[in-house]
Amino acid sequence: MQAAQTLVSADSHVYLTGDWVKERLRRDLHAVWDEASSKAEAYAAEHLRGGQPNLDLRDFVDPEASQDAGYSEPAARLKAMDRDGVQAEVLFPELGGAKICHPSLMGNDWKEVFQGYNQALSDFAGHDPDRLLCAYQIPLMDVDFACKEVERLARDHKARCVQITPFPADMGLPDVHDPVYAPLWHTIEDTGVTIMNHLEPKTELWSIFRRDPTPQKGIFTGMAWAPLAEAICFWILTGTLEKYPKLRVVFVEPGLGWIPWFFEFLLDPRMHEHYEFPGVNRPPSETFRQQCGATFMYEPKGLKAFYDYFGADCLYWSTDFPHPATCWPHSQKQVVSQLTEAGIPEADRRKIVCDNALRTFAL
Repeated sequence: MQAAQTLVSADSHVYLTGDWVKERLRRDLHAVWDEASSKAEAYAAEHLRGGQPNLDLRDFVDPEASQDAGYSEPAARLKAMDRDGVQAEVLFPELGGAKICHPSLMGNDWKEVFQGYNQALSDFAGHDPDRLLCAYQIPLMDVDFACKEVERLARDHKARCVQITPFPADMGLPDVHDPVYAPLWHTIEDTGVTIMNHLEPKTELWSIFRRDPTPQKGIFTGMAWAPLAEAICFWILTGTLEKYPKLRVVFVEPGLGWIPWFFEFLLDPRMHEHYEFPGVNRPPSETFRQQCGATFMYEPKGLKAFYDYFGADCLYWSTDFPHPATCWPHSQKQVVSQLTEAGIPEADRRKIVCDNALRTFAL
């Protein structure tokens, strides 16, 4: 592949079918997976969507990209990347194993199925581990198991990042500052993997879904970024990141434009007002610069605002393949036009589209 510049996407997507996952499970666990999937869908239909039809997947993917075989086949994925001029990608699964592999849905089998699910991710990326990297999923409801899974993935699968929910309370669990997670944060520090907090709908957001009168639920889908402000606050304002200085958290698909405003006008000033934040000893924006990052797609004005406030070292470009915001298969052209429009100096462009991801994910 002769590309004009090296591009590494820190957020792309892969569709793992149920059959792909079940091929990594013992035969007697196939029914466990199918039953749990059915229960999860029944719960979503009744309690989240309120009896309304499920969203059409076509409203959440780019029509051309989603029809490419690379969405679900690893060899074809490399060809799709070559067509786009992208050297490497961090892959997030469309099928959320952490939502399905749960003791309430699978009983005592959930841990073994969870490991099989992560194996399905590993097998996809294993087709070319120099170019494909998985954001392995980690459960928070069993910290001992989570620690062992992080260690196993780092040791046996060379994991460089793990995905955890940005909203533990949605699952009835403590927030990230709770001492119950101390062993997990230490384990993640020791293994050097990065935590990925990917955009996902909070449970309370589904109330907007039920009220949204638009045909494609455009109000609902346009609001998912907002709750990530909560995740940022719990990581930083509780002192958690300062307590674990080797932790690194990347917020995936947060949108960039609001983040500088959020820190400049809300978070940083509170350090000089009457609010108290035990364990917080430096401006929140400084913690973000040192221990956090954010991915983005096409957002030149937001990119400029973020770059001017935080600098280049915590920015991660992505294709978001094959979702509607994807620039596939025109990434080379779009990257040049976006960085030029945002006024990013030449010296920092390579950091944003390549070097930051290479450093963080060892691709």
